[in-house]
Order: sequence, then structure tokens, then C-alpha cells
Amino acid sequence: MKSTKTPSTADPAASESAPALALHTGSSDPRQLIIRNLRQSGIYIALVVIVALFAIRTDGVSLSPGNITNIVLQYSYILVLAIGMVIVIVGGHIDLSVGSVVALTGAVSAVLVIQQGHPWWVGVLAALAVGIAVGAWHGFWVAYAGIPAFIVTLAGMLLFRGLTLRVLDNISLSPFPAEYQRIAAGFLNGLLGGDGFDAFTLFIGAFAVAGYAVSGFRTRVARIRYQQAVESFPLFVARVLLVGAVIMYFAWQLAHARGLPIVLIILAVLVLVYGLLTRRTVFGRQVYAIGGNLPAAMLSGVKVRTVNFWIFVNMGFLSAVAGIIYSSRSNGAQPAAGNMFELDAIAAAFIGGAAVTGGVGTVVGAMVGGLIMAVMSNGMQLMNVDQSLQSVVKGLVLLVAVAFDVYNKRRAGTSR
Repeated sequence: MKSTKTPSTADPAASESAPALALHTGSSDPRQLIIRNLRQSGIYIALVVIVALFAIRTDGVSLSPGNITNIVLQYSYILVLAIGMVIVIVGGHIDLSVGSVVALTGAVSAVLVIQQGHPWWVGVLAALAVGIAVGAWHGFWVAYAGIPAFIVTLAGMLLFRGLTLRVLDNISLSPFPAEYQRIAAGFLNGLLGGDGFDAFTLFIGAFAVAGYAVSGFRTRVARIRYQQAVESFPLFVARVLLVGAVIMYFAWQLAHARGLPIVLIILAVLVLVYGLLTRRTVFGRQVYAIGGNLPAAMLSGVKVRTVNFWIFVNMGFLSAVAGIIYSSRSNGAQPAAGNMFELDAIAAAFIGGAAVTGGVGTVVGAMVGGLIMAVMSNGMQLMNVDQSLQSVVKGLVLLVAVAFDVYNKRRAGTSR
């Protein structure tokens, strides 16, 4: 293993030289890096293995342009919920009501737009307002009344499912106008031309690769300044090239299908915003502090009640976004909409590396966990696997993910 001494954070001159050192310092042993970051590296390896397995078992159908587009469209709302759920779990809570909130927000939007004839954007705004109000309701009982989130959101699951039935009067409403349907079923295609493919989609893919490379290098420099372990620069370049190849392959497949899905743009914006929120803001650091060590957070002056309140307001907001996407995708509102969505979102967060005790988890990890669930579900559907067996497989994967987290904690504890 080859390594170079990193600068001390106490030396300003050394800190200024960190970008230059980023080209030469770091470990050249991939195995050492994988073991050191086992929690995160494990889910990426699992995703690659699962994608490869289903590509082989379906003779490449799972990686076809049309199927990749369908995965984005069919599971986007679960990924949106996973963003909010991982923040809830990092804060040391759980939310069992998100499926019911998805149904309620979609129902409110459908009544206003389909039944009463209001413009499509009125339905969107109303759904967002209802989701925020639901989040505030949960936040009040958890943060200020001191009732455990499990109980509050379990009650919310029943309460808001019942309200959905009342709002819809036990009937389904459809169809939405074309503008509303475009939220989850629309595409950006032909903006930059292209012969047999959409050049705009490839441009966005290249832009994403460039953004990933710049962000990765900045993170590398920051870790060197704080004397944290990093991979060698050749390994860093290899990682960027590998991820870039995956992104461009994904973009190439979309470009040869129907172009860039609008819902993918919405999801990408949410991932970027919440990635920055959790890693670069005071609120994000406070969420991790509360979930990691509540007494220490309180002694440090963190306003625990306020933070917990806004955690659930945020979850309500993202549940509303998922409700809008789901109702747009299904082109209507149904009393049973959102059934079991909370379990898929929770599974995505835990598979993505969130700890059951709180304080650990990332938005990107939740996205990878959600993609693992999406690829498995889609692959098993392509293979015509029985629905009951699909549930068995998903349950076992979730159990293994949590067991892996427990194993990592015990391993860390015994290594001290």
C-alpha cells in the first residue's frame, strides 16, 4: 500500500496545497478502501451484481432502452419518498404514514382538477399544501407532545387513509388533463436535435459526469485537508471514468428511447438539493447529531424539537411530491393508492446504508437502495416470477441489509 503524508489542518499553507497533494496522495490498495468503507461500497457492489444478474437472466431485456425508461417512470415516486425517509431515519425516527399521504394528496389534486375543473397547477399546489400540513401535524405530536414517531405515524396511516376514502367518496377519479400527465409521463426530446437519438439527453448525461468529477475532486481535497483516508489519484480517476461510463450508458439508452423523462429531472433536482441540505447545512448536521447522540446534541445547544418538527414537515412535502407523481403516472386517484409505499421507502433507506439506530445514512445511499429494489422488482417481473415469491425475495434482502448494518457495528466495536 502506497500512501503520502497529508497536510495538517492547523497549517494554512498546507491546507492551500491540498489541491496539489490530491494528485499524489492516497492509498493504492482497492481492497483496503473497500473494507474501510464497507457500508457504502457494499451497496454499490450489490447494485452492479444485481443489474448484471438480471441482464443475463433476461437476455439483455432489462438493459434495453425501453425498459430502463420504464424503471425510471415506475419507481420515481418511491425514490422521492426514500429521500425523505432517510432523513427521518437518520434523525432516529420512522414514518409509517407516507403511503396514505401519497393517496390523500393525489385524491385532493384529483377532486380539484378532475371533479371541479380547476387548472392542473391548482391541484399541484393544493397537494403540496396538504402534504406540508400533514407533516406539520406529525411534527407537532412527535416534537412538542413527545409521542414516539412510530405511534404518531401509525395513527396517521389509518387517519389519512380514511380521509382519502372520504375525499374520493370511495370511488376512483380519472383522467387528468394532458398537462398534469406530463409531470410523470412527459419527455424532453428534440431540443438539440439528433439522428435517431436525443442529443439533449446525452448533453445532460455529459453535464452530470462533469459535475460528478468536479464534486468528487472537491470532496477529495476536503478529506485531505482533514487528514482523512482517500484512494490514490489513479484509482480516483478510474472511479470517475467508471461512474461516467455508467451514466453515459444510461443516458444513451434513454436517448434511444423517448428522450429525457421530466420526472427524472425532478428527481435529480431533489437529490442535488437534499444532498447539499444534509451535508452542507446546519440543519443537516443537526439531524445527524440528534440521531447519532441525542443527549450530546441537546448539550450542544441543538433545538431538538424544532429540528424534529421540520424533519416531518419535509417528509410531508416529499410525500406530496410523490403523490403528485404517482397520480400523474396512474392518470387518476384511487382509494387504495400508495398501499405499502412506506415499506418500499423504508427498505430503500436501510438497504442504502441507513442505520436502524439513527445518525447514519445518505441521500445517495437511499437512491442506490431504491434502485436495488427497483431493479429486482422489474427483473423479477420480466422473468414472470410469482408475486408471492417477489415479496419473499424483497423481505430477505431487507433482512440481510439490516443484519449487515448490525454486523458492521459489532465489527467496529470489537476493533477498538
